[in-house]
Amino acid sequence: MSIKFKNLNKTITNCKKCPRLVKFVKKISTEKRKKNINDIYWGKPVAGFGDINAKLLILGLAPAAHGGTRTGRAFTGDKSGEFLFKCLYKAKISNQSFSNNLNDGLKLRSTYITNILKCVPPGDKPLNNELTNCSEYFDSEIANLKKLKIIITLGKVAFDNCLKFYKKKFNLIKKMNFIHGKCYLLPGNVTLIPCYHPSPRNVNTKLISKKMIVNLFKKAKKLSTI
Repeated sequence: MSIKFKNLNKTITNCKKCPRLVKFVKKISTEKRKKNINDIYWGKPVAGFGDINAKLLILGLAPAAHGGTRTGRAFTGDKSGEFLFKCLYKAKISNQSFSNNLNDGLKLRSTYITNILKCVPPGDKPLNNELTNCSEYFDSEIANLKKLKIIITLGKVAFDNCLKFYKKKFNLIKKMNFIHGKCYLLPGNVTLIPCYHPSPRNVNTKLISKKMIVNLFKKAKKLSTI
C-alpha cells in the first residue's frame, strides 16, 4: 500500500470528528450482541481496502454494526458481505468467496471497496454534518485512486450521497436517477453504476439474485477493462 493510502487510512481510523458516531460505535462494541459476545470488536472508523491501483470502486453507505464495526473491514462478517463476496468471486474480482476477518487472505482484482461514511450511524441514518465531515476522506480516496474508471454504488443511499459529493465538488447539474445497472458519466471520465444493495431483505424478496449482481460486476469489468 502506498504511503498516501497508509496515512489516509490511519487518519480515518483515528478520526473522532463526530461525537454522536464515536459514542454509538463505542456502545455497539461494548454492549455486544449475543452471537458475538466473545468477539473483540474493532470499534473504530473503518477505512477502505483493496487494490490501490483499482479501476473499479465499490461504494456502500457505512460499515454494518456487527460487520465492519466488529471486524474492521467493510462488508466483512455480515450477511450483506457474505452475498457480495460470493458474487465478486463468481465475477472473478476476488480470490475467494468469503470475507470473514482482516487476516483471511482476501485479495481484490483492480478493485477498492469503501463506504461514504466510515462509522456506523444510529438507525443507519447519518446526519448531514457527519456526511460532510467524512466527505473529505472520500475525496482523498477518489484522488488517490489514479486509475479509477467505474464506481458501483450499493443501494440508493450510497448512490444519492456519491452524487451529492460529485455535485458539490464539480458543480454537477445533470439529473441522474437510481436505476439498477444504468451507466452515468461523471466528471473525470468516471462511470457511475447504481446497484441494488446486497442486503438479506433484497435477496429474500428476490429483488436481486446472485446471477443479476454477477452480471452487473462482469459488465463493470468489461467497461473498466479489468
